[in-house]
Formats: sequence, structure tokens, C-alpha cells
Amino acid sequence: MVMQRPQLTRAGIAFALYLHHLISAIEVPLDLPQPPTITKQSVKDYIVDPRDNIFIECEAKGNPVPTFSWTRNGKFFNVAKDPKVSMRRRSGTLVIDFHGGGRPEDYEGEYQCFARNDYGTALSSKIHLQVSKSPLWPKEKVDVIEVDEGAPLSLQCNPPPGLPSPVIFWMSSSMEPIHQDKRVSQGQNGDLYFSNVLLQDAQTDYSCNARFHFTHTIQQKNPYTLKVKTKKPHNETSFRNHTDMYSARGVTETTPSFMYPYGTSSSQMVLRGVDLLLECIASGVPAPDIMWYKKGGELPAGKTKLENFNKALRISNVSEEDSGEYFCLASNKMGSIRHTISVRVKAAPYWLDEPQNLILAPGEDGRLVCRANGNPKPTIQWLVNGEPIEASPPNPSREVSGDTIVFRDTQIGSSAVYQCNASNEHGYLLANAFVSVLDVPPRILAPRNQLIKVIQYNRTRLDCPFFGSPIPTLRWFKNGQGNTLDGGNYKAHENGSLEMNMARKEDQGIYTCVATNILGKAEAQVRLEVKDPTRIVRGPEDQVVKRGSMPRLHCRIKHDPTLKLTVTWLKDDAPLYIGNRMKKEDDGLTIYGVAEKDQGDYTCIASTELDKDSAKAYLTVLERPDRPRDLELTDLAERSVRLTWIPGDDNNSPITDYIVQFEEDRFQPGIWHNHSSYPGSVNSAVLSLSPYVNYQFRVIAVNDVGSSLPSMPSERYQTNGARPEINPTGVQGAGTQKNNMEITWTPLNATQAYGPNLRYIVRWRRRDPRGSWYNETVKTPRHVVWNTPIYVPYEIKVQAENDFGRAPEPDTVIGYSGEDYPKAAPTDVRIRVLNSTAIALTWTRVHLDTIQGQLKEYRAYFWRESSLLKNLWVSKKRQYVSFPGDRNRGIVSRLFPYSNYKLEMVVTNGRGDGPRSEVKEFPTPEGVPSSPRYLRIRQPNLETINLEWDHPEHPNGVLTGYSLRYQAFNGSKTGRTLVENFSPNQTRFTLQRTDPISRYRFFLRARTQVGDGESIVEESPALLNEATPTPAYTKNHVDIATQGWFIGLMCAIALLVLILLIVCFIKRSRGGKYPVRDNKDEHLNPEDKNVEDGSFDYRSLESDEDNKPLPNSQTSLDGTIKQQESDDSLVDYGEGGEGQFNEDGSFIGQYTVKKDKEETEGNESSEATSPVNAIYSLA
Repeated sequence: MVMQRPQLTRAGIAFALYLHHLISAIEVPLDLPQPPTITKQSVKDYIVDPRDNIFIECEAKGNPVPTFSWTRNGKFFNVAKDPKVSMRRRSGTLVIDFHGGGRPEDYEGEYQCFARNDYGTALSSKIHLQVSKSPLWPKEKVDVIEVDEGAPLSLQCNPPPGLPSPVIFWMSSSMEPIHQDKRVSQGQNGDLYFSNVLLQDAQTDYSCNARFHFTHTIQQKNPYTLKVKTKKPHNETSFRNHTDMYSARGVTETTPSFMYPYGTSSSQMVLRGVDLLLECIASGVPAPDIMWYKKGGELPAGKTKLENFNKALRISNVSEEDSGEYFCLASNKMGSIRHTISVRVKAAPYWLDEPQNLILAPGEDGRLVCRANGNPKPTIQWLVNGEPIEASPPNPSREVSGDTIVFRDTQIGSSAVYQCNASNEHGYLLANAFVSVLDVPPRILAPRNQLIKVIQYNRTRLDCPFFGSPIPTLRWFKNGQGNTLDGGNYKAHENGSLEMNMARKEDQGIYTCVATNILGKAEAQVRLEVKDPTRIVRGPEDQVVKRGSMPRLHCRIKHDPTLKLTVTWLKDDAPLYIGNRMKKEDDGLTIYGVAEKDQGDYTCIASTELDKDSAKAYLTVLERPDRPRDLELTDLAERSVRLTWIPGDDNNSPITDYIVQFEEDRFQPGIWHNHSSYPGSVNSAVLSLSPYVNYQFRVIAVNDVGSSLPSMPSERYQTNGARPEINPTGVQGAGTQKNNMEITWTPLNATQAYGPNLRYIVRWRRRDPRGSWYNETVKTPRHVVWNTPIYVPYEIKVQAENDFGRAPEPDTVIGYSGEDYPKAAPTDVRIRVLNSTAIALTWTRVHLDTIQGQLKEYRAYFWRESSLLKNLWVSKKRQYVSFPGDRNRGIVSRLFPYSNYKLEMVVTNGRGDGPRSEVKEFPTPEGVPSSPRYLRIRQPNLETINLEWDHPEHPNGVLTGYSLRYQAFNGSKTGRTLVENFSPNQTRFTLQRTDPISRYRFFLRARTQVGDGESIVEESPALLNEATPTPAYTKNHVDIATQGWFIGLMCAIALLVLILLIVCFIKRSRGGKYPVRDNKDEHLNPEDKNVEDGSFDYRSLESDEDNKPLPNSQTSLDGTIKQQESDDSLVDYGEGGEGQFNEDGSFIGQYTVKKDKEETEGNESSEATSPVNAIYSLA
């Protein structure tokens, strides 16, 4: 981490910027009368673009507002007469418009601006206006230049004179830049110099190009073509690799000589303040080196720079001390030569004491001083209001003495603008300074009640600009104290500023500045606040991380809490874009999934309005290496080749290994295999090769981050063939059927075949009795021998062979022909019961001749036939237990107790099971039962707990009862354990609680004659008020829902709501009743909407088309459709078998058909959805 501590805070920087104001002259407020002051003007040497309009600037201030006029070439320039020329409003700036035509060259010349008002005239500098020129290159024919190899050469440019001078550069006619070095380089005059010419220089042509600034055009000179005469034609490769190319070319080596400047000495004059460029270009074979020295001392420190391959020495901002003799030394192995340059420094005029505006009160004295220096010494000329002071009216209060004008006893009306002109042969200076005679009481020009904030221990300045005439005296006071602040930590300046060398916390307070003259006084207050500095207490640190990781860059900051803090991050000194992979936090920056592009410098900048601090760290991202390139095969041999490659970039993590892979195009084309690996420090290796392989190689680089992409493949290399050197491995013989033997092996790969037409010689014979060898030649890694006896051993050999010969004699392996099912079953199977879940088996083994293969195991198949308990269903799924090897005993476990089992045994080989033994039956004794299926706990009130459980899923015997253990607990406290025993048929129990606050934990077990089974554990649910237990909970605290008064209140409310519903329904259903028909046998047709002798209103909140009864049918209250009969009774319509009538004899019932009979029968509350049902329920 690099902590960057700026020497200046923002306030300090501002202090440095305003430092010159501390000694500047006092400004006259613009609301007071004053002569003109030039505020803006064009440069003295003003070059303009001929394609644009011309603007010659001249602006001034004054009171009254100045008026402007111009001279051109010393004569009055009448702006009004030229329609192309105008003057900006309230400004003296000239605008020359060429949109309507005209030649800019017609307006070249020397311009001067005059700004006038009632109190004087101010002048601008003389502005020399020139129009930019970019003349064409003169046509010329360039001949072929013949030159001897090793000779010096200069190609002249001679560009056309432009204004300003063009930029020169050399290119070929195909616009390729000419390569420059210490042998070939461009001089300051634009020429191209060859210290010595080589044959390769004739491979291109050379054209000088001039780029003109204003027109942005490039002009190209006709190209030079070189013809280099040489003594030895040469091969380019051998020329490059030769240790001394000149001797290899037959070029004579020569001592240096200067091509520019000529001779052994020269002189150069330079003006003070500009850059001096000294140049030495030398020829010689080999090209010489240039070194620079100053006679009698060192080169100017801090201002010199070597350029153009040390052929040029630049000294910036030349001063008189830089005069003297400089010499350049050109040397090669043949010798050296030097050239001396005498440098003379002249100077255009420069100010020593520039005249400043003079403000005087009536009767005061003053002076204007104009002192300048230069080489030669400049002459001083005074003017007043633009006229030579000698020609102005006499002024008895004014006396001119060389570079000083003295004023005595000035009076109002003596105001004027004086000009001082200092000139010599190299230039001139012109300064305006007015004399203003005013009578003004003090005034403070700054805003009232300023607030200045400064960082502790920084230098600061309190400003109090003021004005008055006579010039007031200004004093500073702190917090109303009577002592003037000046000295020690304070320094008061003439312009009213109070400077503090170091602001401390005790310097906070209110400062008052008081300006006083004979006409009165004025004051202003400035409040100073001293703030704590901003500091990064933990900045980012240099990190080396792997690609994809999540680095964090810290930036913990301490700052003044009253200042707003801004934290910004830079990457490589440019603002950092915070994307979705980055998270900026108060104390740092986190980068998620860092990538190679995230590598670089990270700078944390903590800034407030007053100061800032920064810290920088470098983040290095480790990446997988770039792929190797440019693979080359050399040293080609019968069984080896040298592979060379160029390593790729290691991406900040050193390469640890190189993996060489190969691919061949015969056996597995397109498949790459690892060949060998090498340390990361090598880039060349000798590879061992196999015969008859068409190799192609590639290389992978490995570092700690991972592997690179594979390199591009090398060229192919084919090796010659040979007989195989090894035989197949993994040879084995095994039968797939009872009358065969399949011989298989692992085939040779591409690098083991060693030749074309690879094949395998397979040989086999019976081992016992030993028979004759059979053989077969195959190309696939498999051969099947048929008609073999059952499971007999064979000797097997597999030998590789190609067109070049056979491999060495192979080893013999033993294989077996196919197996058949065993022919015999185990006998004399005996069972001994060990416990309720396990038995012990013994049996007589079968004879080995009956196995007909390799004995794998004996198996006992068993299944549960029934339970000894009545009416208990059991699964009869067959299971088996394996007893590997040739053995005659074993144990069968995990049986169900109290059950009837059957068992049979077989012997097994590789083909399968043999015949089964006779079935044996056996019972298992009783065991302990499993846990009850469930245990449910209910708490109807605070006094009782109801328990209910179910029988065990596996009784494992005759149940003799249940045992219940329980205990009360409250948090970590537990009560004593109580036990209850129940009969086997009991599955319910009610516990009377003795403690209404505690919970209970229950352990329930079933038992048989053998003992208790597994227990099921449950806990009583928590009470509603258990979350906020009270220390004294008694039986008086009962559930409100069980109180009679509460039940009565709820019933009354329900009755009132029901009556309201009935009233609402009656109002909506007026006319809903129907009179009983006279003819009871007459069918009621719901579709007969209008009946003359009465109306039938068929209403239901659930009625729709699906709910309409069929014609000639009626709906019963249970939702069924009954056929109309002549002897039907109204009872048939009642839900409970009893019809109910109103006093008028009408019957109220339900005529709503339910969509689902089961819904009607199973959900009685659904009928309440109909208002008719509600009426019926009350009737």
C-alpha cells in the first residue's frame, strides 16, 4: 500500500493560487470613477486561419464605460467604413467577417486598441496579425541516389515556408513510417541522416512529409529511391546472425565525422525564457554514440533532456546562467571526435518592476516606477493617455525622472492613464497604469459575516478586501479583543488579508477587520472553524489473487464528522466504474469473481470540501497461462525427436509444468494422449517415440491457477515400423455358456502396435489331461472356443504380430470353460432356534463333482408362512441368506417372533442355483412387542388429560397388557415418575391433573409374557397462557368459554341476528307463499309460471337450471326426486317425517334440489345458505 499524503489540502492549494494577491495593488470598485484598464487582448504575434472569421480581442473596464478605437500600421482604422469589419457591443473586439467574400491577407498588419473615458486612455499591445500559409511543394524531379554501402548520406527535405512552420516527418510512398535509430534519424532542419548506409536501406523509398497546423493538411515530397552498391551479395539470415555485420559485408569501419553542424565549432544565440536545442549528427562505421558536456561545469540541472537518440540536447527555459561552451562527443570503436558550440543568451525586455495603478487622495504624493531588464538594456519611454509624455500639457505636480514619475500634491482632476514602453532589438513591453485622485471613506468589499473552514495545522488566509482614499489602514482583532493581530502565527498583508501559518483548534473564533482613514472607518467579521483532517487509517494493500476469487480492498477513514465525506476509487488513475461485480462499502471495495481486466493500481480517495487523502495498492490477478506457440520439431531420429516451443505469458503466476500431448491418425484419430511432462523452466525436450506412429504434438502450460489452452499442433512426424515388443495384457478365459470359453485381452494401443496389420495369435489347450495346442489368428481382442467340457481348466497364450514380425513368446494364463447348474442339493438340513428372531442352520455339503463350476455360496431361502396370532395378516415374501464358500453351518437372523416359517437350501455357482432341498418348517417363540402405533393426547379442560392409543403393529406374541409411565415437568424441573398398568384390551385413559401449570411426558409400552416392548413417548401440549406463566394459578381461573353466562349471551346474540335475517327475507319475498290447491291430486308444474287461481313462487339462493325438478315430480328435503303419487302425503315433504303448517293453512317447506345428495346428507350446515331453510328451521 502506498499512502499518498498531499502536502496541500484544498484550502492550502487555494492559498497558493491566491498568494500573488497578497502583494497585488488595491482594486478600485467599479462604482467609483476611474480611468480605463485593459482586461483582455489578443497575443502580440497573432496568426489566424484563413478559412475562419478574424477576431482581434480588446476589452477594458472603467467608469464611465470606455469607448474603443483602433489603429492599423500606426494610422487610424475607420471601422465604420469597411462593411466586413464590426466591433462587438460594449467591447473593443474587432470582428472581420468573410462569409460574403474577401481576402484575409488584405487585413494583415499591426493593430493597436485604444480604450477611452473621461479620465484617460489605455492602450493595448501592438498586435501583429498574420494569415496562416501552407504553400505547395515546388515540383521537382528526384533522381535515384546511388551510394556505397557504409557511406554516410543525408536526404534533404527543404519544406516550403509555412506560417507557422510545418511539422516534418518521413514515410515511405506506401505510408509506412521510416524506422529511426542511432544510425538513421531526422535532424532538426527536417533532413534525414544516415550515419552509414546498409544494403537493407534500399528496400524502401523515402518521402518527406509536411503537416500544416491550421489547414490540417499534409503535403508529400516526391520520394527518394536509393541504390546501394555493395561488395558482397548476402543471405539475410546469415547477415542477421553474424556477430559483426560490417565485417561480414566487407564494409570498411571508419572513425566518426560530423554531418551537422560542420567543422569543429559553431555558435548559437538564444533568447532568455525559451528552449535551447543543440544538435550533433555524426557519420561513421559503426554508427557512433553521442555524449554531451559543458565546458567548466555540469549540464544545467533539472532543465536538460536528451532527444533523438542522444543527438540533441534540449535546455528548457534558458537563463543567462546557461551561456557558455557546450560540446558533443561522437565515438565508436574506431575513435572519437568532438564539436564545440558557443551559446550566447540574449533577452527581450522583462519586468523588474511593472508600474501599478496609483490611487491618491487630494494633496497626497506618489510615484509610478517602470523598471525592466534585457540584453541589450532596454530603453524606457513614458506616455500619458497614449501620447508621448513630452508632448502632453505641462503638469506642475508631475516630474519624470528616467524610469520613475513622481507626483506631488495631486488634486482632483489629475487622473490619467500612463503607459510605460520598455524595448530593445528583441522585443518590447507595454504596461498601463492609471493615476486616480479620489476622496472616498473606507469600505469593505467582501461579503459580510464570512465563514471560513480550514483543516487543522494547515496554512490559511482570511480575506478582507477594502478600499478608500486616502488608502485606509487595516487591523485585525479576534473575539472582540483589543490587541491587533500581527506577528507570531499571524501575518497581516497590505491588501487586507490575514495569514495564519498554522491553524489550530484554539484559533477558532470570530475575527474582525477594521479599515480606517481620515474620512471614517468600516469593519467586517469572519468566522473561522478549524476541522480535523481526513485520514485513511487503513488503506488497500498490494494483493496477489487468483482469477475468480473475491478480493477486498480496505479503505477505513477517519474524518471530521461535521464535513461531508466522499469516497471515490480510481483504477490506473482513471475513475473506476462500479459495475455489478463490485460492491463499494463504507470501509472498502469488494470485487466478486475477479478477472484479468481487474488487475492494476487501485486508489482510494477520501475527500471533503476542505481536504483529501488517498492510498494506493496494486492488485495482481493470477490467471491460467497463455498457450505456448510456435512449436518446432528438430533433431529428427528413428525413435526420438526434439520439440521446441515459445512459452506464453504466465499471467503473473510462474509456469510450473509443461504437458506434451500427442495424436496419431491411424488407430484413434483426433484423440490426444499425454506423452510426457517437463518443468516450467524448459521450453525444449527430446521425446521418445514408438515405431510406426504418425505423430502430431501439442503443449499445455500449467501454473498454480490451472492449465492453459493447448498450443496449436506441430507438424506431423512419421516413424518407421518394427515388430511388437510386448504382448497384450489382461488375458483371461471364462465361459459365457456351458459349452464354450471366451478368451479376452487388452489390445495394444497405437504406440504399441509398431507396424501395420496388427493381429493376435490365440493358442489354447486342456490343462488336465494336457492336450495339444489349438491356435487362431484374430484382429479383435476376443475369441470364443466352442464345444468345451463343463468347467475344465485351459492353458491360454495370446501373442501380438504385425507385418514386421511377432512379439516375444507370451506368458501362459489359466482359464476355465463354461459352468452348468449344480446337480445336487444340500441334505440333512437341521434347524435350532436361538431366540425369537434367529435360528442356527447345519447341513451336509454337496459333492464337488456335482457343482459343475466354481462354488460361490450356499443359500437359505425362507419365508413367513403365518403368525401364531389369529387373524393377523403377514407377508409371505421370500428372502434368502448367503453363506459364501464351502461351509456347512450358518445363522439366519432378523425373523419375526411368534410366527411359522418355512426354509429350503440350495448351492450356487457362477451359472446359478442348484436344486432345492426339502422344505423345513419351524416356529419362532414369542418376543417383546413393537411400540403402540400411536399415542394421542387431548386436554378438554385444565383438570383432565385424555390419552388414547392403538395396539402395536407387531405384537410378536400374546399381549398381556400395557404399562404407562408419566411425569410432570415445568421447564427444566421434573416431578416424580408415576406408573399405570392396563389390560391388553384397554386403549384409553383419563388423567386427573394435580398441577394445572406443568406439562406431562408419557411413556407407553405394550408387553407380552417375554417382557415390555419399545415405548412411544409423547408430551401434553402447552397451555395457552404458558407463554406468560403466573406464580399462582388456581381452579378459580377457569376457561370463560365454559361459563353459563357466556354461553347464554352468545345464544341471545345469535337469535337476534337470525330474527334480523328473517325480517329481511320476508320483505324481499312478499307474495312468496302459495295457497294450497283445492285439488290435491293436481300436479304442480314448476314451469307453469302464471296460474289464474294462485301463484307458485319457486325461490332459492342456490336455484339455477340444474336445480329445477322434473315435471310431474317433487323434491324431498333429503334432496331426492320422488315420483308424484295420488296418495302422497305432506309428511313426505318433511325432513323429520312431520309436516308443519302456518295458521293460514299454507305449508312452508324446502323446494331446493341439491346438486349432490351426499353433500346434503353429509353437510347439514349447507342448508342454512337458503333463507327458506332458515324459515323452515324456525317453523
